[in-house]
Amino acid sequence: MAQVKTINSGISVHMQKEDQLQTHNPGASKSSRMMLLLTILFSLLMLAPFLWAVGLSFKSNQELMMGAETVFRFPYTIENYINIFKSSAVFGWLKNSFIVSGCMTLGVLTLSSLTGYAFARLEFPFKKVLFVMVLMGLAVPEQAVIIARHQIFSELSLHNTYLGLILPGLSAPFGVFLMTQFFKAIPKEIDEAALLDNASRFKIFWKVLLPLTLPAQATLGILTFLTSWNDYFWPLISATQKEMFTLTVGIASSQSNFAQSEGLGYLASQAIFSAIPIIIVYIFFQKHIVTAVSGGAVKQ
Repeated sequence: MAQVKTINSGISVHMQKEDQLQTHNPGASKSSRMMLLLTILFSLLMLAPFLWAVGLSFKSNQELMMGAETVFRFPYTIENYINIFKSSAVFGWLKNSFIVSGCMTLGVLTLSSLTGYAFARLEFPFKKVLFVMVLMGLAVPEQAVIIARHQIFSELSLHNTYLGLILPGLSAPFGVFLMTQFFKAIPKEIDEAALLDNASRFKIFWKVLLPLTLPAQATLGILTFLTSWNDYFWPLISATQKEMFTLTVGIASSQSNFAQSEGLGYLASQAIFSAIPIIIVYIFFQKHIVTAVSGGAVKQ
């Protein structure tokens, strides 16, 4: 009992000292408040365009024609969103976007994980040269190869097909680089221990190392899905039939010629509608993104 009392008294003395240090260091708490205030201000600045678009989407076009300041006063309406759903094609475009984005994300994760494991763990001829060539792909803009790609896909009759919309996105140099660096961060002692247990290379990859890269895969998956969902340039070229439009191309095709002056509320509601799936995906996977950015799953 005496020892317990001594420990408790020691803990209480330690806590009192910490409280005294915090009390006698007002500068630290002041700087923390300033940082919090700056963070809130910058967050509001980042959210301002999105909130502005949300406000516009709930206003009738007649009111917005009177002036943009009407967004701050009642009445509000959901008529713009109802008009979106009145178009029977919008759900087809939504389905196309989900198929293309989902398949592209799955393909990029599969190929990038396998390639990253090979560059990080295996030895083969011209390994460094091939890795440099992959990284060079980061410096080549899509516009530089768009004509050649269009001609190839035309010869193979891949336009207006899901395969034609998905295949270009499977080339992901950033994904290979990210997974390579993540696999390199995992201690090689894990591989050696698994090899001693007579595990094959694929089993080591699938059962041991791949689960450790979940944060990096979540980050890469989110970025790939986001890029694919918002892609407008290639679907505009490849999908010329209305039933193969993705959501971005379909919504753009449904806008009137005078959307900025006569249909601003409808235009804003379309933008918000197309952003909802991305917001939902990020909310569910933000923990993995933060984990990956803050240092990964394994440290040597």
